[in-house]
Amino acid sequence: MASEDTFHHVRDFRYFELPFGGKIDLPHFELPFWGDFHVTKFMVLQSLAFLFCFFIFWGLSRKIKGGRPATGWWWNAWEAMALYVRDNIVRPTIGHPHAHPHGEHDEHDRGGVHDPHPGEYHPEEDDIDHPADKYLPFIWSCFFYILILNLFGAVPSLGSATGNINVTAVLAVFAFFMTIYAGVQTSGATGFVASLCPTMDLSPGMKLFLVPMILLIEVLGFFIKHAVLAIRLFANIMGGHTVLGVMLMFIGMAAHQGAVLFWVVTPASVLGQVGIGLLELLVAFIQAYVFAMLATLFISASVNPH
Repeated sequence: MASEDTFHHVRDFRYFELPFGGKIDLPHFELPFWGDFHVTKFMVLQSLAFLFCFFIFWGLSRKIKGGRPATGWWWNAWEAMALYVRDNIVRPTIGHPHAHPHGEHDEHDRGGVHDPHPGEYHPEEDDIDHPADKYLPFIWSCFFYILILNLFGAVPSLGSATGNINVTAVLAVFAFFMTIYAGVQTSGATGFVASLCPTMDLSPGMKLFLVPMILLIEVLGFFIKHAVLAIRLFANIMGGHTVLGVMLMFIGMAAHQGAVLFWVVTPASVLGQVGIGLLELLVAFIQAYVFAMLATLFISASVNPH
């Protein structure tokens, strides 16, 4: 029974539930070399999130084609979020890869203008062709895909795909390979591996002892921080829906203890549901922001090894 399962809302099923106990079974297929392939609820939700994101940004790109401003509250809302991610996460965090410290860099980095603070974001100069923009499609995809899945979780009977560790693990794997790709593209394979170990002014004997140890720690940390990326999103979404499930269980438990307790617990649980539900809407945006920010930080570290 769903009411007896605290984690029901974050579990994957081969059907969609309907109010009052009904359900819609999802199809399954016989595939060669695979066998019986079942379509699950989270597969459908993720496909819908992909199609929703595609529809939004295909439409938005047509609206702003040729430099025209987007019009209408619907398109303005999505454009504002996209610009926020670009101007407050990606560009200032990644900056200008390989900009030289202490103001000693080639003037060609900024079209012949010497910049005393390289690597910083200057919106008046960087509105077009900022070098960090090459990573924008990936960060935008992460942010909006996670956001839509989180918001789906606020709809009754749908469920939270991002509350499943399998879903968040795949997202973290993509971030992991994107970080490696960005580092190798910027510094080369050898330079990227070398950047994992900080430069140390040590004697040859000490280097022989310390460098392999520090490199091992850095490589392990590289894997661990991407694993934490998956666990953080999964745990926060699962935790919120678990609280909602527990509060609903209070009503069922009180119903077996008498009418007086039932009518005391039920209003409190319902009000708690409303409050936690509103908080979950905020968490949906926060967790999408946190994932995008951390993925950007990891990419920044790989393209700015110094």
